[in-house]
Amino acid sequence: MPFIDKAFAAGAAPGGFDIMSFLPMIVIFVLFWFLMVRPQQKKMKEHQKMLSEIQKGDEVITQGGVLGRVVKAGEQFLTLEIANGVEINVQRPAVTGKVEKGTLKSL
Repeated sequence: MPFIDKAFAAGAAPGGFDIMSFLPMIVIFVLFWFLMVRPQQKKMKEHQKMLSEIQKGDEVITQGGVLGRVVKAGEQFLTLEIANGVEINVQRPAVTGKVEKGTLKSL
């Protein structure tokens, strides 16, 4: 039984919780939060605020790149006039931003 003696001589594995082993993972999580999650949440809040403030007469651009003036503003849909007499309906979330008034006239 020479092998058993060597096993007992090695001693038991260290037990307990070592915070230092988890410190790198904690630091990575905190960096991930501040560099990726927080800015995305802030951008999302700003976009939601912009969408809620859209009203009739605003000029907007959609995700597809369509510029138009808001003719009707419903709760979920907007009617955009993209040319004289041409109107389209889009969902509010499809709007990516407002543009300065007069942008459509300059095109």
